[in-house]
Amino acid sequence: MDVTERWYRAFAEHTAPTSPLYEALSLLVAGDAELIARLSVLPEPKRQPNLLFGATRYLDGPVESTSDWREWVLSRWDEVVAVILAHRTQTNETNRCAALLPVLSQVDGPIALLEVGASAGLNLYPDRYRYRYGTHELGDGPVLLECEPRGDVPLPKRLPEIVWRAGLDLNPLDIRDEEVLRWLTALVWPEHHERRTRLHAAADIVRADPPRLVQGDMLTDLRALAAQAPAGATLVVQHSAALAYVVDAEARKGFAATVTSLPGHWIALESPGVVPGTEVEADVNTEVVSMDGRIMGFSDSHGRWIGWP
Repeated sequence: MDVTERWYRAFAEHTAPTSPLYEALSLLVAGDAELIARLSVLPEPKRQPNLLFGATRYLDGPVESTSDWREWVLSRWDEVVAVILAHRTQTNETNRCAALLPVLSQVDGPIALLEVGASAGLNLYPDRYRYRYGTHELGDGPVLLECEPRGDVPLPKRLPEIVWRAGLDLNPLDIRDEEVLRWLTALVWPEHHERRTRLHAAADIVRADPPRLVQGDMLTDLRALAAQAPAGATLVVQHSAALAYVVDAEARKGFAATVTSLPGHWIALESPGVVPGTEVEADVNTEVVSMDGRIMGFSDSHGRWIGWP
């Protein structure tokens, strides 16, 4: 089986069940020799389903019908490829803050928060959002993040005191740019209306007080940015669905060695095994919440629920 075909079949089976439209499109692509052939000439990172489908939505293409989508994407292939080559899948899913907060709230402040793979920096503002875990609520921000607690989750009693925030990304995005917001909106799956609403509300918060975003590689530039955190604040390096894009396992180990050598803490939400030391059997679409390389809990990839071992 072609590697691109396998990628789309895996996406349909493991990632897209919460989006029946994308599940159907993924299976269509996997079984379509012409589409696979066209995708296969692109650089491998540019073949991924989220990028192809995001480009479709960015160009206002149809996703409700597989036959209409196929006809449209083939007729507009050059435009679709131009969008794919010019963009990355930099989804800023703010609800992931709700999955990270039970760990982050255990860190004594003040906190210097540094996010790698920050995209537009929306997840650098966990102190500005409002949270609901079942019947437990905290915060009074204008954006509500809801997360279902499963099991004996240590529900946060306070929001973090963040006095410095910075992001590191290969391609940092300025959310004040309407085209940036348009692209991030296109990356939200079509049935996920609440995620689109939340994205735009969070963008308003960040636009009013933009974070410092630095262009750089998490593998080589983290230490220099971390050194700029203010004295007297506890450094927290966080990331969610970012380290997974470093496909080389040795490179991930190198990142882990760097981040654990820094003062402070390291908090992550990644697929099992992406953070070295978090290899564990888990259900499909279940991510590991870890702190300093130690498994703390589990969540889905969009922070809809959180469970504790």
